[in-house]
Amino acid sequence: MFENLSDRLSRTLKNISGRGRLTEDNIKETLREVRMALLEADVALPVVREFVKNVKERAVGQEVSKSLTPGQVFVKIVQTELEKAMGESNETLDLSAQPPAVIMMAGLQGAGKTTSVAKLSKLLRERHKKTVLVVSADVYRPAAIKQLETLASEVEVEFFPSDVSQKPVEIANAAIAHAKLKFIDVVIVDTAGRLHVDDAMMDEIKELHASITPVETLFTVDAMTGQDAANTAKAFNEALPLTGIILTKVDGDARGGAALSIRHLTGKPIKFLGVGEKTDALEPFHPDRIASRILGMGDVLSLIEEVERGVDKDKAMKMAKKLKTGGGFDLEDFREQLSQMKNMGGMMNMLEKLPGVGQLPPEALAQVQDGKMTNQMEAIINSMTKKERARPDLIKGSRKRRIAKGSGTQIQDVNRLLKQFTQMQKMMKKMSSKGGMTKMMRGMQGMLPPGMKMPGR
Repeated sequence: MFENLSDRLSRTLKNISGRGRLTEDNIKETLREVRMALLEADVALPVVREFVKNVKERAVGQEVSKSLTPGQVFVKIVQTELEKAMGESNETLDLSAQPPAVIMMAGLQGAGKTTSVAKLSKLLRERHKKTVLVVSADVYRPAAIKQLETLASEVEVEFFPSDVSQKPVEIANAAIAHAKLKFIDVVIVDTAGRLHVDDAMMDEIKELHASITPVETLFTVDAMTGQDAANTAKAFNEALPLTGIILTKVDGDARGGAALSIRHLTGKPIKFLGVGEKTDALEPFHPDRIASRILGMGDVLSLIEEVERGVDKDKAMKMAKKLKTGGGFDLEDFREQLSQMKNMGGMMNMLEKLPGVGQLPPEALAQVQDGKMTNQMEAIINSMTKKERARPDLIKGSRKRRIAKGSGTQIQDVNRLLKQFTQMQKMMKKMSSKGGMTKMMRGMQGMLPPGMKMPGR
C-alpha cells in the first residue's frame, strides 16, 4: 500500500530527522523533496500546495526552534499534515435511523462497487451484529444482479431478487418494504455503474436517491486512478449528497494520490479501504494510522485489532491451558498458527503493518508477498509423522531428507522451518511465564509511533 510514496518520503525525512538544528536552507530542500514525492504520487496540485504551505509555516515557527529535537518535530509536523489532508479521524457509518437504515452505493463501472457491497455487508454482520439485506438496482447488467446474489450467499446475508425489466426506484422501494416486514437492520442498494459520468446516469441516481432517502450515500472509487478518482468523486458529490467514500484496490496502489486528494476536493471523508479481493478485505479508514504507514512507522493498532478478530478464541484458550499445564508448544500448534495467519490475510498483510518493513530486503518481501513461505512451511509440517510433530527433536538427517522429499522442498528449507519453530517455541514459553504477556505488550508499545497507545493502556 502506497509503497512508492512511503519509500520516497521515508528517505527524505530520514535525512532531516537526525538534525539538531533546522535552517531555512535544509527546510527548503526537504520541502522541495516532499513536494516532488507528492506530485509523483499523483496527489492533486491544490492539495500539494496547501500541504507544503502548512508544513513550512509550522516548521519555521516556535514549535520547532524551541524543541530539543527539531528534526523529529519536523517529521511529526509532516505526519500531522498528512492526517489533516486525509481527514484527521475515522468517521463511522451513521446507522442511527429507524430500521431499516438504507445505504446507497454509487460509482463507476469496474471500481469494485458490487464487491464492496458484499464486503460492507459482511463487516456489518460480523463486527456490528446487524442483519443485512442487499439488492441490485443495476438493470443494465444482468450479470451484476447474479454477481450480487452469489456474493450475498458467500457472506451469509439476505439477497432481494430483482430483474432487468423493473425500474431501479421500484426495485429499491420493494426491497425496503420487505426489510421492514422482516425487521432487517440495514438495506444496501447497489446502483448501476457506468464507464464515465453522464447526464442520464446522474438523473437516474438522483431520482433513486430522492425516492429512498438513504442515511448513507457511499461513493466507491478505484484508488489506482490517482487524482482522477478524486475528480470523479467531486463530480458525483455535486449531483448527490455523498456521505463518504470507499476507496477500493488500495492494496495495488503504490502511489496514494487518491487517498490524499479526495477529502480536499470533495469535503467528504473516506470511510473504508478495500485492501484485497477477499470478502473480509475491507478496513475502516483511520487517517492517523495511514499517515503512520506512509512514513514507514507501521500500523500496530490495526494489526492488534486484526489479530483479536482473526484468532479463534476457543483454540487460543486451549493453547494457553496447554502451555500453563506444562504441555509444550509443538509443530501441530505451529501449523495451527500458520493456518490462522492465512485467515488474517497472510503474513504480508501483517508484516505491512509493522514499523520499518520497507527496509527488509526486496527478495524476502517478494517471497512473503506471494504466500510462498506460509504454503511451504505448511507442506513441510504435513510431510511429518504425528510423532515428529509432537517431538521435533527427533527430526535428524534421514528424517529431514524424507520430509524434504515428501514436501517438494530442500533440506535447508526444513532446517529454516525448524529454526523458526524454535524461536516461536521460546516466545510461547515467555508468554506462559508470569507476567509474560505484559512484557510482550510492553515490547509492542515500543513499536508504536510517538503519542499512540495500545488499546486499553
